[in-house]
Amino acid sequence: MKHLALCLLVLPLGLCAEDKELPLVLPKSVALGTPRPMKINNLEPVSSVPRKLPKVPAAAVNLAQGCNVTSSAREAAAGDFSYLTDGDKGGEEGFEVELPRGAHWVQVDLTKSAEISAIALWHFHRERRVYFNVIVQISDDSAFKKDVTTVYNNDAEGELGLGKGKDYCYYESNEGRVIPVAAVKGRYVRFYSKGNSAGPSNDYIETEVWGVPAK
Repeated sequence: MKHLALCLLVLPLGLCAEDKELPLVLPKSVALGTPRPMKINNLEPVSSVPRKLPKVPAAAVNLAQGCNVTSSAREAAAGDFSYLTDGDKGGEEGFEVELPRGAHWVQVDLTKSAEISAIALWHFHRERRVYFNVIVQISDDSAFKKDVTTVYNNDAEGELGLGKGKDYCYYESNEGRVIPVAAVKGRYVRFYSKGNSAGPSNDYIETEVWGVPAK
């Protein structure tokens, strides 16, 4: 009780002394050129201010490493679904798994339910593309029919039928997109998208799901 009381006194609500900054390791930048202006209502402004990474429990690890990946697409248009969790975030050609045109999802099976504190996602980042209708959800149901928590949604018009989102579209880069998660429990993480500013394909490089392994 003394430890808990001290934690609440000296740290913001929800954090404890054992929490750590997300230990994110970034791939090198291989982007060609600078972002070109785009007329997208919910496009995140380009900023030179370094982003602040979220805090995660000290025991948190990347639960997605080497995990099985499935998809709404029967097969990849290029690459392999396993690229999404193979630990390689390089932005060169050949590092990505490409899904067919249109709306599709990829899904990571963490093998057991866990408490998730942060998710990091990289689409193809050699070009300064903007990926559309990006939605990230967590559930213990592999079919995502019940007990679904949406932790990111930039589908402002609700095109995918999963509700209108208020999160930003953004220029993809080697920094990826880091999504803080309020300790949501789940076994499956699903990533939706519907094309990008350079074409109709959906191109993924890597994802990391940070949380505390289930006991």
